[in-house]
Amino acid sequence: MKNLLKIAVVSSEVDPFSKTGGMADVTRSLSKALFRLGHSVIIITPLYEKLIDEKKFKLKCFQKDFPLKIDEKNILKINLWKGELLEGLPVYFISNKKFFYWKHQAKKSNQQLYGSKRENARFALFDLAALQLLKLINFKPDIIQCHDWQTGLIPYFLKKKLRFKNDPFFKETSTVFTIHNLTFQMGKNWWEIPLKEKDDGKNNLPFFDDPKLENINFAKRGILHSNIINTVSERYAQEILTPQFGQGMQKILNSKKKNLYGIVNGIDSIIFNPTFDKNIYFKYDWKTFREKKGANKLALQKEAGLEKNSQIPLIGMASRITEQKGFNLIIENMIHLLHLNAQFIILGEGDKNFCDFLKKTAKKHPYKIVFYSTFSEKMESKIHAGSDMLLLPSKFEPCGTAQLKSLRYGSIPIVHETGGLSDTITDFNPQTKQGNGFVFRRHWKEDLLIAIARALENYKYSKTWEYLVEKAMKQSYSWELPAKKYIDLFKKTLKTT
Repeated sequence: MKNLLKIAVVSSEVDPFSKTGGMADVTRSLSKALFRLGHSVIIITPLYEKLIDEKKFKLKCFQKDFPLKIDEKNILKINLWKGELLEGLPVYFISNKKFFYWKHQAKKSNQQLYGSKRENARFALFDLAALQLLKLINFKPDIIQCHDWQTGLIPYFLKKKLRFKNDPFFKETSTVFTIHNLTFQMGKNWWEIPLKEKDDGKNNLPFFDDPKLENINFAKRGILHSNIINTVSERYAQEILTPQFGQGMQKILNSKKKNLYGIVNGIDSIIFNPTFDKNIYFKYDWKTFREKKGANKLALQKEAGLEKNSQIPLIGMASRITEQKGFNLIIENMIHLLHLNAQFIILGEGDKNFCDFLKKTAKKHPYKIVFYSTFSEKMESKIHAGSDMLLLPSKFEPCGTAQLKSLRYGSIPIVHETGGLSDTITDFNPQTKQGNGFVFRRHWKEDLLIAIARALENYKYSKTWEYLVEKAMKQSYSWELPAKKYIDLFKKTLKTT
């Protein structure tokens, strides 16, 4: 068994080049952690032209108009680019003027990576191009780590497509399919596909120019044909075996149960660190938080137009505004939340109905609740640094990194017991001093309200609260340990080849 591995990380987004959510953070930070352990790592991702600044990131095109064979009827030209995440850690980009260059996106942020009418076609092209790129640069990977549905055809191609299956170049290559959120399985909602048109995951793909390609379930093919499957938390790996969380895939996942694992995400301990964060008002650590975190709170209250008062608990939220994130419970509880002795700052983009409700409520109660409808990492950092608590009532959560960031900044999480939230946050007991947050088990509005009330009650006792904050900030959720677990998983994967 090899001590050092050759690992190709394939993802539709990688921070700082492109990002819509936590997956971009994971692909960046995990890749860096694997590289720092001494392994040979490369990253492959699309070049979203007009969204990714080639000059800013010093990207260089090393292959123009390469003819990529898609199938017996279709050949498309691609360009290949190269940059670096760290010195010695290359990032390869695949571009195509038709599929990864959208003129209407030119003035938008990196939040607009998806939404094509031919989303499956885009990423079928990307998956084929990723395999071809490996051959062009002569990087024979031991492991290809495929992140989420956009890369789900790679395991299928290596197992079923003759030109790859019989290629000696990939003879020693194993695949790991990493599920970040099983809700997303293809370029459109999987549950909207008529039963007769649902993909069984085994038949040959339609031709590239056939509209039926848009009904192919990439995630299903990734699960069926990868050597090993993993999710981004241990709890989520168990949850997706059930009808409640399996998103129609539970039977297949149970058949692959022996090759299903969960590894909790970490966070970049340098980037998400109040000691170094340039986005916050005043830098601090666990030794200086008593003074400096309070100063951040007052500055955030001032910027948000709230009453500047260190004694009023400030509760933050920074996430996508969706039902998955528990905003239905927030809205159902709003009349009660407005009567609490607390202030609320909510940051995020998402469901129009939820956002409209939050805008109206914030307008009507400006000294109680503030809603920022345009997400920014700068404001996210300010909320982590300035809030006393972070509210995360997700209906389900494959892992989540917001709770890990909030611990790092000393903002105590209030969470629903599910997925990665359950793996990382335990309920605080003021008598035993055990726990690092406030947890509610049933996804009911009453249970959420009770959890918030318990947090507010504990906040009244300054010594207890300072102990809880200091304890939270001392916890380590860096990528060092998860990266070692991934290496162990990769080595298990090689045994299954």
